[in-house]
Amino acid sequence: MKTTPLTEVHRALGAKLVDFAGYEMPLTYTSLKEEHQAVREGVGMFDVSHMGEFIVRGPGARDLVQFVTSNDVDRLEEGQAQYSCLPRPEGGIVDDLLVYRLPANPQMDSQSGEPSYMLVVNASNIKKDWDWISSHNSFGAEMIDISDRTALLAVQGPGATEALQLLTNTKLAEIPYYHFRRGTLAGIDNVILSATGYTGSGGFELYLAAEHAEKAWNAIMTAGADLEIKPCGLGARDTLRLEKGYCLYGNDINDTTSPLEAGLGWITKLKAGDFVGRDFLVKQKEAGLTRRLVGFKLEGRRAPRQGYPILDAEGETIGEVTSGTHSPSLDYPIGLGYVSTGNHTPGTAIQIDLGRKQLPAEVVKIPFL
Repeated sequence: MKTTPLTEVHRALGAKLVDFAGYEMPLTYTSLKEEHQAVREGVGMFDVSHMGEFIVRGPGARDLVQFVTSNDVDRLEEGQAQYSCLPRPEGGIVDDLLVYRLPANPQMDSQSGEPSYMLVVNASNIKKDWDWISSHNSFGAEMIDISDRTALLAVQGPGATEALQLLTNTKLAEIPYYHFRRGTLAGIDNVILSATGYTGSGGFELYLAAEHAEKAWNAIMTAGADLEIKPCGLGARDTLRLEKGYCLYGNDINDTTSPLEAGLGWITKLKAGDFVGRDFLVKQKEAGLTRRLVGFKLEGRRAPRQGYPILDAEGETIGEVTSGTHSPSLDYPIGLGYVSTGNHTPGTAIQIDLGRKQLPAEVVKIPFL
């Protein structure tokens, strides 16, 4: 398995390490519930250095990023980020990602003044995404894969700003949501301080050189000690995102799911010009969707799992579960899944088929929390 610059730190902290996307990653340190609640109520820190980062710059950078992503990069100002996806011609999703509009770099020789971007992609899709974007680079853009030399820490929760402010002169409270600044953190220069995250509890994602990852981790843990900061693993990351109804690639979205079906119409700008898959998505929208991604809650204590059939009240199969868990915040089971249009309205009674038993459930509006 691959490792991150912090794998030995996780091991020293007694983390339960598992294989995730080919990386040895912490699942939990203490308990999922404790780590989950730390982020909801205080502050927690995740090592997400397994994520991929690509720089796209120079002439053609804007045209390439605009063509391969579903959102409108022309809406991005320097220092701003947006959530987007890489659509397929037939409507599937290659990956979901973040697109950062980097500040102008006067040192970029003759290319200075051209917009440049950082694309942040899922760890399991780094090579796939690189090959996909490269295959569409008829625009002459320069592409650089900086994944292996970049560390990424997600400091999340209502106490994140207070903890991090002890380590930087950058005024973190002045950074709007989905914006970022370059600054110094814990004596480490050129850190991207990004007001983003996938937990729904606020906080920052910090991009820095991999060789400084351990120094940054230790400094943040010390700065957050009075706030009882907790190291958090992938288990809590999953329950936190699911409570907010955020899609997980490989579960809720994949190469066969449409962003419109997945409720991602808000990042699919059909009027922003041509992009991969636009024609298909325009036709799909005009024809009407045949299935929708919905949230649901269950009675009882048993959590739904990916692949469980979803039935209507009469017992007919209408879809399939894509994600499920027992919500630590709500203390009941929740899930996401695709159902046929007409069964997607909040309040609709459904059932989750376990084979020998069917669990009563109800379609609810997301986010759950």
